[in-house]
Amino acid sequence: MEGLQAVFSLDGFNEVMTTLTLLSPASTQGSRLSRFRQDGLLFIIALYWTLTAHGLFFKQALDGRPTADPHTWGYGLALAGAVTALHWLLLSLVCHGRTLRPMLTLMVLSTAIASHFMQQYGVYLDPSMLRNALKTDPQEAAELMNVGLLRHLILHAGPPLALIWLTPFQPQAWGARLRARALLCLIALAILLVSVYAVFQPLSSWMRNHKEARYLITPANVVWSVGRSLSREAQGASLPREAIAPDAQPGPSWQAAPKPRVLVLVVGETARASNWGLNGYARDTTPQLARHQVVNFASVQSCGTNTEVSVPCMFSAIGRRDYDEDRIRRQESLLHVAARAGVKVTWRDNQSGCKGVCDGLPTERPTPQDAPTLCENGRCLDEALITQLPTYLNKANGVQLLVLHQLGNHGPAYHRRYPRRFAKFLPDCQKDDLQACSPQEITNAYDNALLYTDHVLSSVIAQLKAHEASVDSALIYVSDHGESLGESGLYLHGMPYPIAPQEQTRVPMVMWLSDGWTQATGTSVACLRQRAQQPASHDHLFHTVLTMLDVRTRLQEPAWDVAGPCMARP
Repeated sequence: MEGLQAVFSLDGFNEVMTTLTLLSPASTQGSRLSRFRQDGLLFIIALYWTLTAHGLFFKQALDGRPTADPHTWGYGLALAGAVTALHWLLLSLVCHGRTLRPMLTLMVLSTAIASHFMQQYGVYLDPSMLRNALKTDPQEAAELMNVGLLRHLILHAGPPLALIWLTPFQPQAWGARLRARALLCLIALAILLVSVYAVFQPLSSWMRNHKEARYLITPANVVWSVGRSLSREAQGASLPREAIAPDAQPGPSWQAAPKPRVLVLVVGETARASNWGLNGYARDTTPQLARHQVVNFASVQSCGTNTEVSVPCMFSAIGRRDYDEDRIRRQESLLHVAARAGVKVTWRDNQSGCKGVCDGLPTERPTPQDAPTLCENGRCLDEALITQLPTYLNKANGVQLLVLHQLGNHGPAYHRRYPRRFAKFLPDCQKDDLQACSPQEITNAYDNALLYTDHVLSSVIAQLKAHEASVDSALIYVSDHGESLGESGLYLHGMPYPIAPQEQTRVPMVMWLSDGWTQATGTSVACLRQRAQQPASHDHLFHTVLTMLDVRTRLQEPAWDVAGPCMARP
């Protein structure tokens, strides 16, 4: 399909520019200057996007169709007509009068940025991906602003921006402008309907099997996804969080416990199971955890492919098996249920927040003042999360849950996630732009970041062991989602869940329990090891943590509890 796909490229635009200018009438004085009516400009911008920003869409749509077949060309041209008409209609509805140039500028820049990330990383800009982008930490977002993006903006946004700002418009009375715009919308709508009707049968069949492909049509995907995300945010903000498990109460072990009990729950970031040493990866990326003889869960499925979806989901009672995003965001989380029973809950964050799961509960962030050697330019390494852990354990009383939210392996700047002494696998990619590095360099940097996570987790266990005389403790580590490192041309994460590769949905998970914890709770580590060989998912977290904390509620489901069957509970 290379021949047909080449039509929809930046190079193809120059070949039609002369023809396009003929579509816009000259001034009433018959001037030969490039004086376009507004509707002519909108059409040119829409066609420009079709030719330059839809390579992935057309690649998928035309995949498997023979290039020499006339039906293939007809199908491709009909799709191009539909995409052009859709954006012509969209621009006609939102770009008017004095706001035309600013609005077009915003749309052109948004489209160029969107097409860059779609083409470079293979992402789909659906509502969850846009919400994740909107909630991204500013420093993380800054790591995506690189030379590659600047070059893409110059090439893809430069020509239309020059046309928008250097072309004078003919003044029109508002009545004439309104009539012209109404006619324009009707023409665009007619072209859209005719184009879709011409290929309706093959198009509808393809779209049924590839629903996610609509999120490759840009900037329509950006407009829809941003609007959808903001409306859901506004809807959720206007409603109080729904209380769940009002019957939550402490179990009998609370009264019998001779020592305080502390569960440390570490929420990892972007760690994928296939590179996890304990899972049999060719490289030993978890040497320190192996020495602690942790319980490793070999097959764990995530709730989502980005933090904005996975974190609320993994802390909810609903989970992936009965996924309903609106319900999950409206309800209280695991942390609220535990706190209602009397557990002292603290969320300590080195990332972009708890995504609502810790609302109203104590939260902390590491600061350069707390750990000056671990923080630079406002960003701290994950060891800064645990600098206060000895103090926390010394003051422990009752039953406590400490959640540590890592920066982990967040890309694309994997090399910024670990100190240089952990650069074991070399050469490692030292650039924020992954396209400037070889596949091996990218993998080396990613594995070094996993090696550092291994060190952080081992340090937590070492501190828990150091306080065994006074505190019974346990640790759970599980990553929120995985990561693509170039497989099938995909990078980073955030693919729509139904089509996401397992690199983005399979995550590592480990447990460690102190001797005092196993004795006080009657937990069999051998039983846990056997259970860890079976599949698990984020859906197990809610019920497992409540059981380990001995919080009793009718909301608990034994089938989704990996710890309960291995405990001698009264």
